[in-house]
Amino acid sequence: MRKFVVFISTIVIVGILFYAASFLLTSLRKDSVKDITNFSEEQIKRGEYIAKSSDCYACHTVPGSKEFAGGLAMQTPVGAIYSTNITPDKETGIGSYTYEDFYNAVKNGVGKHGQALYPAMPYPSYTILKDEDVEALYAYFMKAVKHESKKNQDSTLPFWMSTRWPVAYWQALFAPKRDFVPPQNADEIIARGAYLVEGSGHCGACHTPRGFAYQENAYSLADGDEYLSGAVVDGWRAKSLRGEGNGLGEWSADDLHTFLKSGRTDSNFAFGAMSDVVQHSLQFMTDEDLKAMAMYLKTLPPTKGRAEKRETKADKTTNALLSGTDLSRGGLLYMEFCMTCHRADGDGVKRIFPALNNNTAVVATNPESVIQLMLEGSHSAHTKHDVMSFAMPKFDYLSDADIAILVNYIRNSWTNVAPKTSTEKVSEMRAFIKNKAPHYVGE
Repeated sequence: MRKFVVFISTIVIVGILFYAASFLLTSLRKDSVKDITNFSEEQIKRGEYIAKSSDCYACHTVPGSKEFAGGLAMQTPVGAIYSTNITPDKETGIGSYTYEDFYNAVKNGVGKHGQALYPAMPYPSYTILKDEDVEALYAYFMKAVKHESKKNQDSTLPFWMSTRWPVAYWQALFAPKRDFVPPQNADEIIARGAYLVEGSGHCGACHTPRGFAYQENAYSLADGDEYLSGAVVDGWRAKSLRGEGNGLGEWSADDLHTFLKSGRTDSNFAFGAMSDVVQHSLQFMTDEDLKAMAMYLKTLPPTKGRAEKRETKADKTTNALLSGTDLSRGGLLYMEFCMTCHRADGDGVKRIFPALNNNTAVVATNPESVIQLMLEGSHSAHTKHDVMSFAMPKFDYLSDADIAILVNYIRNSWTNVAPKTSTEKVSEMRAFIKNKAPHYVGE
């Protein structure tokens, strides 16, 4: 009995020490910076641009609700974290934040009261932002954003993960404070593109694989070969932005520039979360910055072990559909539900309906995005660069077996070659969608 009491006491003491040490870790992350109270119009305007390029709106604004008032769900494997109110409201927002409070939250992941912030806030990327950019952001949010009173929503994480002190250890292990280091031998344009992609754009938050503790496995190419090599986020596949065939190997810098600013090319469309990024962020960036991002991304080599060219085959699908000789279940489903928009040749209609043939999003190793598109539908980004936007309806009324057949048909017709999926995979995705936390918290 005595040994048991000693054991329990030791556990309690160690727990208390770990808990207390977490506050030391967060305090060590904080920087002391000079307060700012006077803001120029130029700073405020610059801050608005940085807020848009950082995609603050998309995460902190519920669709159809008050700007930056929070309430949008950030899905994680163990629950949802809801974005916070970042309007200058003093009671429910960040109106009481000094510049030092704001700086440490944005760059170091430490809240006003010393708490470690969840990494749903992409401070592992924002940490490289230049001080003048953070100053401009602060000026914009304090002086140009409208005050909105809206209390923050509690997460749906399990109790043992909802306390903040373990996040301090996560930060110490996986979110180092760092400065921006331009790629070796990069010119001014490439360096600017790298800064935007790695920093305010936080592209790695979705496009870099995460490890066992949900950490990004690399924050730049210098950190490791997994950087921007593709990942699955919230059931969507964020494609590789590297130079392999299934990544950006077949894209030109001009294609990328067009896609970033409008969410579409002649044959490809942004979907899922990427559509929101284009709509709320990228379309407002200057051509110079978008071209810099595109040019930087095109410097990235293929991920090791991945083919520079995609596997393709001769197209036998188009003639079979046009002649009516394809009587397979997949062919019949395609003719009934897909062919009107995406055409018999699978090439769609330029800038209206995306191509299914020769589309790297369709033939990705992971079929998650195609399955989720079938079950949830999607919409193209609303931008100033195109007169109209378009939506794909959801086909969740089809059986799991039929969706699996249709997905496999699309991914292996025309010139496409991709791994087969299964009915079980569709069932898993349907359950995942059903069990998601509410996408947002209303007024």
